[in-house]
Amino acid sequence: MSKLPIVDLSGKASGEYDIADELLTFDKGLQAVQDAVVNHRANLRQGSAKTKEKGEVAGSNRKLWKQKGTGRARTGFRQSPVWRGGGTVFGPKPRDYSRTQNKQEARLAFRRAVSEKIAGGQITVVEDLTLSEPKTREFVALMKGLEVSAPALFITDEVREDLVRASNNLQRVEINTAANLHTYQLIRYSKIVITRKAMDKLEERLRSAKGGKA
Repeated sequence: MSKLPIVDLSGKASGEYDIADELLTFDKGLQAVQDAVVNHRANLRQGSAKTKEKGEVAGSNRKLWKQKGTGRARTGFRQSPVWRGGGTVFGPKPRDYSRTQNKQEARLAFRRAVSEKIAGGQITVVEDLTLSEPKTREFVALMKGLEVSAPALFITDEVREDLVRASNNLQRVEINTAANLHTYQLIRYSKIVITRKAMDKLEERLRSAKGGKA
């Protein structure tokens, strides 16, 4: 049985959260985690970079000067890649960078990422995350009370507009729900703060993922 510390908003210990070791995975899944991170980052790419070839550059097909008799090198039209403002040779074209990962590998990657965070003591459970008002200063005070500094990930059981609004101006601080949590976020943040209710839902996700074939 693995134990996670439970603290109140002042950072004082108020108990422990038990999670069954059978839900954690340490003997496999490293490659699945690597693939999940690469896939997520690849899927963020727009792939919209585009350059024009010589046939796409605006301009006439008039020869710039006659072929012989000028003493200059022979040349063709203005859109040639050898001229400034001409076409680009082998430039980027719009493409799809998206990648996929099958469900079994995705579940395995998620379990391994969560397991590593738990084993590393990087997850702290709080009873709840409450703010007197959705202001940045309130969220900063909350982080100070929990002795948490950026980069940090805060996980709740449901969408909390007050927390999102209060943390918008803070760099390297992200808010997410247990249902939408993904492997890349777990790897990206070294400190994770999660509410007790969100931890219950995360445990359900681990149990569901463990039930898969992965």
